[in-house]
Amino acid sequence: MALRIRDFDCYFSLICVVILSSALCPVGAYLYNNRYVGDQVFRINPASNVEVQAVKQLLLNLTVDLWQPNSASLIHANSSVDVHVGRKQTQWLSRHLQQAHIHHEVLISNLQTLIEKQTGYRSSRKRRSEFQYDYEVYHPLEEIQSWMFEMNRTHPHLVDMFSIGRSYEGRPLYVLKLGKRTRPYKKVVWIDCGVHAREWIGPAFCQWFVKEALNSYQHDSSMRRLMNQLNFYIMPVFNVDGYHYSWKTDRFWRKTRSKIPKYHCRGVDANRNWKVKWCDEGASLHPCDDTYCGPYPESEPEVKSAAKFLRKHRKRIKAYISIHAYAQMILYPYSYKYSTIPNFNCVESAAQNAVSALYSAYGVRYRYGPASTTLYVSSGSSIDWAYKNGIPYAFAFELRDTGFYGFLLPETLINPTCTETMRAVKNIASGLLKKCTK
Repeated sequence: MALRIRDFDCYFSLICVVILSSALCPVGAYLYNNRYVGDQVFRINPASNVEVQAVKQLLLNLTVDLWQPNSASLIHANSSVDVHVGRKQTQWLSRHLQQAHIHHEVLISNLQTLIEKQTGYRSSRKRRSEFQYDYEVYHPLEEIQSWMFEMNRTHPHLVDMFSIGRSYEGRPLYVLKLGKRTRPYKKVVWIDCGVHAREWIGPAFCQWFVKEALNSYQHDSSMRRLMNQLNFYIMPVFNVDGYHYSWKTDRFWRKTRSKIPKYHCRGVDANRNWKVKWCDEGASLHPCDDTYCGPYPESEPEVKSAAKFLRKHRKRIKAYISIHAYAQMILYPYSYKYSTIPNFNCVESAAQNAVSALYSAYGVRYRYGPASTTLYVSSGSSIDWAYKNGIPYAFAFELRDTGFYGFLLPETLINPTCTETMRAVKNIASGLLKKCTK
Protein backbone atom coordinates (compact mmCIF):
# COMPACT_ATOMS: atom_id res chain seq x y z
CA MET A 1 0.00 0.00 0.00
CA ALA A 2 1.32 3.45 -0.93
CA LEU A 3 2.37 5.53 2.09
CA ARG A 4 1.45 9.20 1.75
CA ILE A 5 3.77 11.90 3.09
CA ARG A 6 2.27 14.90 4.85
CA ASP A 7 4.29 14.88 8.03
CA PHE A 8 6.22 18.09 8.68
CA ASP A 9 8.13 16.61 11.62
CA CYS A 10 9.39 13.79 9.40
CA TYR A 11 10.38 16.32 6.76
CA PHE A 12 12.18 18.55 9.26
CA SER A 13 14.11 15.60 10.68
CA LEU A 14 15.25 14.53 7.23
CA ILE A 15 16.39 18.07 6.40
CA CYS A 16 18.48 18.12 9.58
CA VAL A 17 20.09 14.82 8.67
CA VAL A 18 20.96 16.11 5.20
CA ILE A 19 22.43 19.37 6.49
CA LEU A 20 24.50 17.54 9.09
CA SER A 21 25.73 14.96 6.61
CA SER A 22 26.70 17.71 4.17
CA ALA A 23 28.67 19.50 6.85
CA LEU A 24 30.44 16.36 8.00
CA CYS A 25 31.28 14.93 4.57
CA PRO A 26 33.77 17.03 2.60
CA VAL A 27 33.92 16.73 -1.15
CA GLY A 28 36.88 14.34 -0.89
CA ALA A 29 34.59 11.73 0.64
CA TYR A 30 32.78 11.48 -2.68
CA LEU A 31 35.91 10.98 -4.78
CA TYR A 32 36.39 7.29 -4.00
CA ASN A 33 39.85 7.56 -2.40
CA ASN A 34 41.49 7.98 -5.81
CA ARG A 35 40.58 4.41 -6.80
CA TYR A 36 40.18 5.39 -10.49
CA VAL A 37 43.55 7.12 -11.00
CA GLY A 38 45.00 5.92 -14.30
CA ASP A 39 41.93 3.92 -15.29
CA GLN A 40 40.95 4.44 -18.92
CA VAL A 41 37.95 3.98 -21.19
CA PHE A 42 38.72 2.34 -24.53
CA ARG A 43 36.53 2.40 -27.62
CA ILE A 44 37.17 -0.73 -29.66
CA ASN A 45 35.79 -1.17 -33.19
CA PRO A 46 35.94 -4.78 -34.38
CA ALA A 47 35.47 -4.87 -38.15
CA SER A 48 34.77 -8.57 -38.66
CA ASN A 49 33.51 -11.65 -36.85
CA VAL A 50 37.11 -12.77 -36.42
CA GLU A 51 37.94 -9.49 -34.67
CA VAL A 52 34.78 -9.78 -32.57
CA GLN A 53 35.93 -13.16 -31.27
CA ALA A 54 39.41 -11.76 -30.62
CA VAL A 55 37.96 -8.85 -28.61
CA LYS A 56 35.74 -11.17 -26.59
CA GLN A 57 38.74 -13.37 -25.79
CA LEU A 58 40.85 -10.39 -24.74
CA LEU A 59 38.13 -9.10 -22.43
CA LEU A 60 37.71 -12.55 -20.91
CA ASN A 61 41.34 -12.37 -19.79
CA LEU A 62 40.75 -9.08 -17.95
CA THR A 63 38.55 -7.78 -15.18
CA VAL A 64 36.82 -4.97 -17.05
CA ASP A 65 33.65 -2.92 -16.84
CA LEU A 66 31.73 -2.94 -20.11
CA TRP A 67 29.90 0.34 -20.71
CA GLN A 68 28.47 -0.22 -24.19
CA PRO A 69 27.21 -2.83 -24.79
CA ASN A 70 26.83 -4.06 -21.24
CA SER A 71 27.58 -7.70 -22.05
CA ALA A 72 30.31 -9.35 -24.14
CA SER A 73 27.65 -11.52 -25.79
CA LEU A 74 26.27 -8.36 -27.43
CA ILE A 75 29.54 -7.39 -29.16
CA HIS A 76 29.09 -7.38 -32.96
CA ALA A 77 31.15 -6.46 -35.99
CA ASN A 78 31.09 -2.80 -37.05
CA SER A 79 29.67 -1.77 -33.68
CA SER A 80 31.79 0.07 -31.13
CA VAL A 81 32.63 -1.33 -27.71
CA ASP A 82 33.24 1.06 -24.79
CA VAL A 83 35.09 -0.56 -21.91
CA HIS A 84 36.47 0.75 -18.62
CA VAL A 85 39.91 -0.76 -17.98
CA GLY A 86 41.91 -0.63 -14.75
CA ARG A 87 45.25 1.20 -14.82
CA LYS A 88 47.26 -2.04 -14.43
CA GLN A 89 45.67 -3.52 -17.54
CA THR A 90 45.58 -0.62 -20.00
CA GLN A 91 48.99 -1.22 -21.57
CA TRP A 92 48.36 -4.95 -21.90
CA LEU A 93 45.04 -4.40 -23.68
CA SER A 94 46.43 -1.68 -25.95
CA ARG A 95 49.38 -3.86 -26.95
CA HIS A 96 47.23 -6.88 -27.79
CA LEU A 97 44.73 -4.80 -29.76
CA GLN A 98 47.59 -3.35 -31.79
CA GLN A 99 49.05 -6.77 -32.42
CA ALA A 100 45.67 -7.99 -33.68
CA HIS A 101 45.29 -4.83 -35.83
CA ILE A 102 41.93 -4.04 -34.21
CA HIS A 103 41.02 -0.37 -34.43
CA HIS A 104 40.69 1.31 -31.04
CA GLU A 105 41.09 4.64 -29.27
CA VAL A 106 41.22 5.93 -25.71
CA LEU A 107 38.06 7.93 -24.98
CA ILE A 108 39.00 8.80 -21.39
CA SER A 109 42.68 8.79 -20.48
CA ASN A 110 42.29 9.22 -16.70
CA LEU A 111 38.93 8.33 -15.21
CA GLN A 112 39.68 9.85 -11.81
CA THR A 113 40.27 13.28 -13.34
CA LEU A 114 36.95 13.19 -15.16
CA ILE A 115 35.12 12.04 -12.03
CA GLU A 116 36.59 14.97 -10.11
CA LYS A 117 35.48 17.36 -12.83
CA GLN A 118 31.97 15.94 -12.65
CA THR A 119 31.65 16.02 -8.86
CA GLY A 120 34.17 18.68 -7.89
CA TYR A 121 34.39 21.54 -5.42
CA ARG A 122 32.04 23.84 -7.36
CA SER A 123 29.28 21.25 -7.13
CA SER A 124 29.79 20.60 -3.44
CA ARG A 125 29.61 24.30 -2.62
CA LYS A 126 26.32 24.69 -4.44
CA ARG A 127 24.84 21.54 -2.96
CA ARG A 128 25.36 22.85 0.57
CA SER A 129 23.03 25.78 0.07
CA GLU A 130 20.08 25.46 2.42
CA PHE A 131 18.04 28.09 0.58
CA GLN A 132 18.15 27.31 -3.12
CA TYR A 133 18.22 23.90 -4.78
CA ASP A 134 20.62 23.75 -7.71
CA TYR A 135 19.26 21.71 -10.61
CA GLU A 136 22.51 21.97 -12.56
CA VAL A 137 24.56 19.75 -10.27
CA TYR A 138 24.20 16.09 -9.40
CA HIS A 139 22.76 15.33 -5.98
CA PRO A 140 23.23 12.35 -3.64
CA LEU A 141 20.19 10.36 -2.57
CA GLU A 142 19.64 12.16 0.74
CA GLU A 143 19.44 15.55 -0.96
CA ILE A 144 17.06 14.28 -3.64
CA GLN A 145 14.74 12.84 -1.02
CA SER A 146 14.77 16.01 1.08
CA TRP A 147 14.03 17.96 -2.11
CA MET A 148 11.02 15.69 -2.70
CA PHE A 149 9.70 16.53 0.76
CA GLU A 150 10.17 20.22 -0.03
CA MET A 151 8.26 19.97 -3.33
CA ASN A 152 5.49 18.17 -1.48
CA ARG A 153 5.37 20.82 1.24
CA THR A 154 5.48 23.90 -0.98
CA HIS A 155 3.12 22.78 -3.78
CA PRO A 156 0.23 21.01 -2.01
CA HIS A 157 -2.23 21.86 -4.80
CA LEU A 158 -0.10 20.14 -7.49
CA VAL A 159 2.10 17.57 -5.70
CA ASP A 160 1.41 14.50 -3.62
CA MET A 161 4.30 12.42 -2.31
CA PHE A 162 4.05 8.78 -1.31
CA SER A 163 6.11 5.60 -0.91
CA ILE A 164 5.39 2.45 -2.92
CA GLY A 165 7.57 0.21 -0.75
CA ARG A 166 11.10 -0.25 0.52
CA SER A 167 14.38 -1.25 -1.09
CA TYR A 168 16.49 -4.28 -0.19
CA GLU A 169 18.43 -2.16 2.33
CA GLY A 170 15.24 -0.68 3.74
CA ARG A 171 15.14 2.72 2.03
CA PRO A 172 11.71 4.11 1.10
CA LEU A 173 10.80 4.14 -2.60
CA TYR A 174 9.34 7.61 -3.02
CA VAL A 175 7.17 8.80 -5.89
CA LEU A 176 5.82 12.28 -6.64
CA LYS A 177 2.37 12.61 -8.16
CA LEU A 178 2.03 15.82 -10.19
CA GLY A 179 -1.23 17.22 -11.51
CA LYS A 180 -4.12 19.52 -10.79
CA ARG A 181 -6.82 17.90 -8.68
CA THR A 182 -9.55 18.52 -11.24
CA ARG A 183 -11.29 15.13 -11.40
CA PRO A 184 -10.77 11.66 -9.92
CA TYR A 185 -10.13 9.84 -13.22
CA LYS A 186 -7.22 11.13 -15.28
CA LYS A 187 -4.80 9.53 -17.70
CA VAL A 188 -1.38 8.94 -16.17
CA VAL A 189 2.22 9.22 -17.38
CA TRP A 190 4.75 7.28 -15.32
CA ILE A 191 8.42 8.39 -15.42
CA ASP A 192 11.18 6.58 -13.55
CA CYS A 193 14.86 7.48 -13.38
CA GLY A 194 17.95 5.93 -11.84
CA VAL A 195 17.17 2.28 -12.60
CA HIS A 196 20.88 1.81 -13.26
CA ALA A 197 22.83 3.46 -10.45
CA ARG A 198 25.71 4.95 -12.44
CA GLU A 199 23.45 6.84 -14.87
CA TRP A 200 23.30 10.04 -12.81
CA ILE A 201 21.75 12.17 -15.55
CA GLY A 202 18.53 10.18 -15.03
CA PRO A 203 17.68 11.42 -11.50
CA ALA A 204 18.83 14.90 -12.60
CA PHE A 205 16.22 14.84 -15.37
CA CYS A 206 13.39 13.63 -13.12
CA GLN A 207 14.07 16.56 -10.79
CA TRP A 208 14.29 18.91 -13.76
CA PHE A 209 10.92 17.71 -15.04
CA VAL A 210 9.26 18.38 -11.68
CA LYS A 211 10.87 21.81 -11.43
CA GLU A 212 9.77 22.81 -14.94
CA ALA A 213 6.25 21.45 -14.51
CA LEU A 214 5.70 23.36 -11.27
CA ASN A 215 7.47 26.60 -12.24
CA SER A 216 5.82 26.91 -15.64
CA TYR A 217 2.30 25.93 -14.57
CA GLN A 218 1.09 29.51 -14.30
CA HIS A 219 2.60 31.02 -17.47
CA ASP A 220 2.94 28.06 -19.87
CA SER A 221 -0.46 27.14 -21.31
CA SER A 222 0.78 23.83 -22.74
CA MET A 223 2.17 22.66 -19.40
CA ARG A 224 -0.93 23.89 -17.57
CA ARG A 225 -3.08 21.87 -19.97
CA LEU A 226 -0.99 18.75 -19.36
CA MET A 227 -1.12 19.17 -15.58
CA ASN A 228 -4.87 19.81 -15.67
CA GLN A 229 -5.71 16.83 -17.87
CA LEU A 230 -3.02 14.32 -16.87
CA ASN A 231 -1.31 13.06 -13.76
CA PHE A 232 2.44 12.42 -13.77
CA TYR A 233 3.96 9.85 -11.43
CA ILE A 234 7.67 10.68 -11.09
CA MET A 235 10.15 8.31 -9.41
CA PRO A 236 13.46 10.21 -9.34
CA VAL A 237 15.55 7.30 -8.02
CA PHE A 238 14.27 3.80 -8.71
CA ASN A 239 17.41 1.95 -7.57
CA VAL A 240 17.96 3.85 -4.32
CA ASP A 241 20.48 1.42 -2.80
CA GLY A 242 22.60 1.25 -5.95
CA TYR A 243 22.50 5.02 -6.46
CA HIS A 244 23.63 5.63 -2.88
CA TYR A 245 26.44 3.10 -3.37
CA SER A 246 27.53 4.83 -6.60
CA TRP A 247 28.10 8.02 -4.59
CA LYS A 248 29.84 6.45 -1.61
CA THR A 249 31.88 3.54 -2.94
CA ASP A 250 31.78 2.62 -6.63
CA ARG A 251 30.97 5.37 -9.15
CA PHE A 252 30.20 2.80 -11.86
CA TRP A 253 27.91 0.50 -9.92
CA ARG A 254 24.91 -0.52 -12.04
CA LYS A 255 22.79 -3.08 -10.20
CA THR A 256 20.74 -3.20 -7.01
CA ARG A 257 22.51 -4.17 -3.77
CA SER A 258 20.76 -7.41 -2.81
CA LYS A 259 22.89 -10.26 -1.46
CA ILE A 260 23.18 -13.41 -3.54
CA PRO A 261 23.47 -16.65 -1.51
CA LYS A 262 26.77 -18.53 -2.02
CA TYR A 263 28.27 -15.68 -4.09
CA HIS A 264 30.44 -12.74 -3.07
CA CYS A 265 28.83 -10.67 -5.85
CA ARG A 266 25.87 -8.45 -5.05
CA GLY A 267 22.97 -7.03 -6.94
CA VAL A 268 20.61 -7.65 -9.83
CA ASP A 269 20.08 -5.67 -13.02
CA ALA A 270 16.76 -3.99 -12.25
CA ASN A 271 16.02 -3.78 -15.98
CA ARG A 272 16.34 -7.56 -16.47
CA ASN A 273 14.22 -8.56 -13.48
CA TRP A 274 10.71 -7.91 -14.82
CA LYS A 275 8.31 -10.77 -15.51
CA VAL A 276 8.41 -10.75 -19.29
CA LYS A 277 10.59 -13.31 -21.09
CA TRP A 278 12.63 -13.29 -17.89
CA CYS A 279 16.29 -14.32 -18.21
CA ASP A 280 16.12 -15.04 -21.91
CA GLU A 281 18.45 -13.51 -24.50
CA GLY A 282 20.33 -10.41 -23.37
CA ALA A 283 20.29 -11.30 -19.67
CA SER A 284 22.70 -13.36 -17.59
CA LEU A 285 22.17 -16.16 -15.09
CA HIS A 286 25.51 -15.45 -13.40
CA PRO A 287 25.25 -13.28 -10.26
CA CYS A 288 28.55 -11.51 -10.95
CA ASP A 289 27.46 -10.20 -14.36
CA ASP A 290 26.11 -6.67 -14.77
CA THR A 291 23.07 -8.05 -16.62
CA TYR A 292 22.23 -10.66 -13.96
CA CYS A 293 18.48 -11.27 -14.11
CA GLY A 294 18.11 -12.33 -10.49
CA PRO A 295 17.06 -15.66 -8.93
CA TYR A 296 13.46 -15.20 -10.17
CA PRO A 297 11.25 -12.48 -11.70
CA GLU A 298 10.56 -9.53 -9.38
CA SER A 299 13.12 -10.87 -6.89
CA GLU A 300 14.18 -7.29 -6.24
CA PRO A 301 11.85 -5.40 -3.87
CA GLU A 302 12.32 -2.26 -5.98
CA VAL A 303 11.00 -4.02 -9.10
CA LYS A 304 8.30 -5.89 -7.18
CA SER A 305 7.01 -2.67 -5.58
CA ALA A 306 6.94 -0.76 -8.86
CA ALA A 307 5.28 -3.66 -10.71
CA LYS A 308 2.61 -3.95 -8.02
CA PHE A 309 1.85 -0.23 -8.19
CA LEU A 310 1.79 -0.17 -11.99
CA ARG A 311 -0.48 -3.21 -12.15
CA LYS A 312 -2.89 -1.57 -9.74
CA HIS A 313 -3.12 1.61 -11.86
CA ARG A 314 -2.53 0.18 -15.33
CA LYS A 315 -5.99 1.07 -16.64
CA ARG A 316 -5.17 4.75 -16.20
CA ILE A 317 -1.46 4.66 -17.09
CA LYS A 318 -1.21 5.43 -20.80
CA ALA A 319 2.54 6.09 -21.05
CA TYR A 320 5.51 4.54 -19.29
CA ILE A 321 8.87 6.33 -19.66
CA SER A 322 12.14 5.08 -18.19
CA ILE A 323 15.16 7.39 -18.34
CA HIS A 324 18.60 5.86 -18.93
CA ALA A 325 22.03 6.79 -20.35
CA TYR A 326 23.93 6.79 -22.59
CA ALA A 327 23.39 6.44 -26.39
CA GLN A 328 21.02 9.25 -27.50
CA MET A 329 18.06 7.04 -28.39
CA ILE A 330 14.34 6.73 -27.78
CA LEU A 331 13.43 3.04 -27.68
CA TYR A 332 10.14 1.18 -27.54
CA PRO A 333 9.08 -2.51 -27.45
CA TYR A 334 9.95 -5.09 -28.15
CA SER A 335 13.30 -5.52 -26.42
CA TYR A 336 13.25 -9.31 -26.27
CA LYS A 337 12.27 -10.09 -29.87
CA TYR A 338 12.26 -8.60 -33.35
CA SER A 339 8.47 -8.69 -33.88
CA THR A 340 6.49 -5.52 -34.52
CA ILE A 341 4.12 -4.34 -31.78
CA PRO A 342 0.40 -4.18 -32.69
CA ASN A 343 0.13 -0.37 -32.34
CA PHE A 344 3.45 0.20 -34.13
CA ASN A 345 2.20 3.14 -36.24
CA CYS A 346 1.06 5.13 -33.22
CA VAL A 347 4.17 4.42 -31.15
CA GLU A 348 6.56 4.98 -34.06
CA SER A 349 4.89 8.31 -34.80
CA ALA A 350 5.10 9.34 -31.14
CA ALA A 351 8.81 8.47 -31.03
CA GLN A 352 9.50 10.33 -34.27
CA ASN A 353 7.70 13.44 -33.02
CA ALA A 354 9.53 13.25 -29.68
CA VAL A 355 12.91 13.05 -31.44
CA SER A 356 11.98 16.05 -33.59
CA ALA A 357 10.93 18.02 -30.51
CA LEU A 358 14.20 17.13 -28.80
CA TYR A 359 16.23 18.12 -31.88
CA SER A 360 14.52 21.53 -31.99
CA ALA A 361 16.28 22.61 -28.79
CA TYR A 362 19.98 22.30 -29.71
CA GLY A 363 20.16 20.20 -32.85
CA VAL A 364 21.15 17.02 -31.00
CA ARG A 365 20.27 13.93 -33.00
CA TYR A 366 18.63 10.91 -31.40
CA ARG A 367 17.91 7.59 -33.05
CA TYR A 368 14.58 5.88 -32.39
CA GLY A 369 12.99 2.52 -32.95
CA PRO A 370 12.34 -0.88 -31.37
CA ALA A 371 14.89 -1.58 -28.64
CA SER A 372 15.86 -4.98 -30.06
CA THR A 373 16.94 -3.62 -33.44
CA THR A 374 17.99 -0.08 -32.47
CA LEU A 375 20.13 -1.02 -29.45
CA TYR A 376 20.27 -4.75 -28.68
CA VAL A 377 18.09 -7.66 -27.58
CA SER A 378 17.35 -7.85 -23.86
CA SER A 379 14.81 -9.76 -21.83
CA GLY A 380 12.99 -8.90 -18.62
CA SER A 381 12.94 -5.16 -19.40
CA SER A 382 10.51 -2.68 -17.89
CA ILE A 383 9.25 -1.31 -21.23
CA ASP A 384 8.33 -4.80 -22.46
CA TRP A 385 6.61 -5.51 -19.14
CA ALA A 386 4.70 -2.23 -19.24
CA TYR A 387 3.55 -2.86 -22.80
CA LYS A 388 2.54 -6.47 -22.06
CA ASN A 389 0.51 -5.18 -19.10
CA GLY A 390 -1.61 -2.88 -21.23
CA ILE A 391 0.32 0.39 -21.20
CA PRO A 392 0.17 1.37 -24.90
CA TYR A 393 3.13 3.78 -24.97
CA ALA A 394 6.29 2.46 -23.33
CA PHE A 395 9.60 4.21 -23.96
CA ALA A 396 13.17 3.94 -22.72
CA PHE A 397 15.18 7.13 -23.22
CA GLU A 398 18.96 6.81 -23.53
CA LEU A 399 20.16 10.36 -22.87
CA ARG A 400 23.44 12.07 -23.79
CA ASP A 401 26.04 11.38 -24.85
CA THR A 402 27.34 8.82 -27.37
CA GLY A 403 30.47 7.91 -25.44
CA PHE A 404 32.82 10.88 -25.18
CA TYR A 405 31.87 11.26 -21.50
CA GLY A 406 29.78 8.11 -21.14
CA PHE A 407 28.39 7.85 -17.61
CA LEU A 408 30.36 10.94 -16.55
CA LEU A 409 28.30 13.57 -18.35
CA PRO A 410 29.56 16.91 -16.95
CA GLU A 411 27.29 19.07 -14.86
CA THR A 412 27.57 21.81 -17.48
CA LEU A 413 25.53 19.55 -19.78
CA ILE A 414 22.70 18.88 -17.32
CA ASN A 415 20.79 21.99 -18.43
CA PRO A 416 20.85 21.38 -22.20
CA THR A 417 20.30 17.62 -21.81
CA CYS A 418 17.30 18.09 -19.55
CA THR A 419 15.91 21.00 -21.59
CA GLU A 420 15.83 18.97 -24.81
CA THR A 421 14.55 15.83 -23.05
CA MET A 422 11.78 17.90 -21.48
CA ARG A 423 10.56 18.82 -24.96
CA ALA A 424 10.45 15.17 -25.98
CA VAL A 425 8.56 14.05 -22.88
CA LYS A 426 6.07 16.91 -23.16
CA ASN A 427 5.51 15.95 -26.78
CA ILE A 428 4.71 12.35 -25.83
CA ALA A 429 2.38 13.51 -23.04
CA SER A 430 0.60 15.93 -25.37
CA GLY A 431 0.06 13.09 -27.82
CA LEU A 432 -1.96 11.22 -25.19
CA LEU A 433 -4.59 13.94 -25.40
CA LYS A 434 -5.09 13.16 -29.08
CA LYS A 435 -6.42 10.03 -30.73
CA CYS A 436 -4.21 7.68 -32.71
CA THR A 437 -5.40 4.67 -34.65
CA LYS A 438 -3.33 1.54 -35.23
